[in-house]
Amino acid sequence: AQRQHKNWLPRAAMNTVAEMLDMPRIRVYEVATFYTMYNLAPVGEHFVQICTTTPCWLRGSDDVVSACKNKLGIDLGETTADGKFTVIEVECLGACVNAPMMQVNDDYFEDLTADSTAAVLDALARGDKPKVGPQGGRHTTEPSGGPTTLTDFMGDG
Repeated sequence: AQRQHKNWLPRAAMNTVAEMLDMPRIRVYEVATFYTMYNLAPVGEHFVQICTTTPCWLRGSDDVVSACKNKLGIDLGETTADGKFTVIEVECLGACVNAPMMQVNDDYFEDLTADSTAAVLDALARGDKPKVGPQGGRHTTEPSGGPTTLTDFMGDG
C-alpha cells in the first residue's frame, strides 16, 4: 500500500489492509506506528534514510548528514520545497560492514564520504539511477585494506 501511495501510508490504506486481513484497524495502526519503515505522512520522491548509529558514526556518518543538509538545503526530518527529497536519521540499517551508509527508497549506498554522498544526490536530482552498493571501490563487503586474516594481523610471531 505504501508503494502505491508514493512512499507513505494513508489511513484509508491502513483501513483497507485491516479489512483484507479481517482484523481490527487498531492492530494495523499499531504495526504502522511501531516500525520506522512505514511513513504516516507524505515524504519526498527520494526518501533518504541515513544511519547514524555507532558503526556508521565511527566511520563518518556525520559527514554524510552534513553533505545531505548542504546539498539539499534542508535539515533532518524535512522535505525539499520541490518534494523531491526527504532526509531522516535512522537506527541501524544492517550494513555495518560497509559503514557509513544511507538508504534511498529501496537502494543502499555504502562506504560513503561527503563527496560520494553529494554525487548520489546529484544523480538522483538529475533523474539518473546512481550505482547502488559500496561507493568506495569495493565490490561487496571484502576488507577495504589491511589484514584479511588473524594470521596476517598477528604477523609471524
